[in-house]
Amino acid sequence: MKVTSARMGRAFVVKLEDGEILHECIEAVARENDIRHAACFFLGGADTGSRLIVGPADARAATIKPMQTTLPNVFESAAVGTIFPDESGRPVVHMHAACGREEETRTGCVRAGVKVWLTGEVVILELLDCSALRRRDPKTGFNLLDIPAHPRSQRKPMARKPRKPRPPKT
Repeated sequence: MKVTSARMGRAFVVKLEDGEILHECIEAVARENDIRHAACFFLGGADTGSRLIVGPADARAATIKPMQTTLPNVFESAAVGTIFPDESGRPVVHMHAACGREEETRTGCVRAGVKVWLTGEVVILELLDCSALRRRDPKTGFNLLDIPAHPRSQRKPMARKPRKPRPPKT
């Protein structure tokens, strides 16, 4: 496990329009507003024909082949993700969505192309002073999150508020 700290920056609220592609819009907002690191959330509809990456065909194969599914109808959707820069500094979204309609649910990564149905709401919470980035992993071919090691002298301590003592239970 590797850990780094960050502090909260700006917050953005984004209204997506019918037909827009979820991850492309979030990455555009990140580029236009110089957001390098963030957490992001989506709530809205996923249109018919939206695609999700739903896992590897064989998780232990030498070459990982992603599987995709296509939504056969409009689905209600909620998603959570992160934005971290790749090695060239470009902000890249990694977001997973749960999409449901009646008793049917599809869950997966939105990078294959989730098209917004009618409207979508995104909240982006910027993270500052964060060293994490996405690096190409030669084994999987994926751009995975990496947290570079820093000497202790370069680490910034996090400001902490003192805790108030709790009153005893009676």
